[in-house]
Amino acid sequence: MKLIVAIIRPEKLQEVLEALFRAEVRGLSISRVQGHGGETERVETYRGTTVKMALHEKIRLEIGVSEPFVRPTVEAILKAARTGEVGDGKIFVLPVEKVYRIRTGEEDEAAVTPVQ
Repeated sequence: MKLIVAIIRPEKLQEVLEALFRAEVRGLSISRVQGHGGETERVETYRGTTVKMALHEKIRLEIGVSEPFVRPTVEAILKAARTGEVGDGKIFVLPVEKVYRIRTGEEDEAAVTPVQ
């Protein structure tokens, strides 16, 4: 099992959700976050003054998947979220030690499998 954490541009969220649906990836959490990465050196002019922009609005997706869904999930996000510009985001794939579905007590892969 893996936890996929993706940080994407807010304007790409709908495209990413549609790509995940087409890839049959279900169950995710979405958070609005702020951060900076490769675009930290970007400066903008605001009312005639040059300002270094520090934080940017982003969307954080967290998706728990079984091993067979790792590659389809990552590929769906990569394809849908990419603009080719600095600030497109990152995808992290993290190992998961244990998962429990609270409602049923199911564990591990059974806990991340969509309910029929």
